[in-house]
Amino acid sequence: MIEVKNVSKTYKMGKEIVTALDNVNVRINDGEFVAIVGPSGSGKSTLMHLVGGLDTPTSGSIYVDGKDISKLKDKYMSIYRNETIGFVFQAFNLENTQTALENVMMPLIFAGVGGRERKEKAKNALEMVGLGDKIRHRPTEMSGGQRQRVSIARALVNEPKIIFADEPTGNLDSKNGELIMNLLTDLNEKGYTIIMVTHNMDEAKNSKRIIKIKDGQVQEVSKDEI
Repeated sequence: MIEVKNVSKTYKMGKEIVTALDNVNVRINDGEFVAIVGPSGSGKSTLMHLVGGLDTPTSGSIYVDGKDISKLKDKYMSIYRNETIGFVFQAFNLENTQTALENVMMPLIFAGVGGRERKEKAKNALEMVGLGDKIRHRPTEMSGGQRQRVSIARALVNEPKIIFADEPTGNLDSKNGELIMNLLTDLNEKGYTIIMVTHNMDEAKNSKRIIKIKDGQVQEVSKDEI
């Protein structure tokens, strides 16, 4: 379970203090599929980065399974990100000089998994997203939808509890976007907690719950409201 308690995040831009999140409280239960929506600059990506351990709040606490991750030192934050979280980004963030298999193995290298086991786990993750026949292809030899599936396989390979998807279909056409949304829905049905940041209101309706952020504050909305 994720609990965001009284969290604020401010940035200093020159002489100005910008508030990205303002006393936010959010609770996300295990196994949920949550869409975070809102206009550009609303704070939705900031919230994802904080819960994902990529940034720390200015004030407040973030609990994941009862542990306040906002208080973790760098070493333990890295372990948290590697073992608990899987990230899927709009820009894929793949190494074009490496094969799909090598890209997916990267988190396992950081986790200290041995060579043979590492390769087997990466192959299994690629098969899970329907790319078992593409393990030796490089990203430049793949479509956008295939590259995003490699990104999802990489997010899955350490068997995390939570998958963060930041605009996962933003660089895809509608057909490939639909395939990625179906894949995320399937993963959620298998028990993964999915937290998706999106501008696409139609895709947000595929989630089980929608959180809207505006001017750094959150509100629950029904699917009929968007």
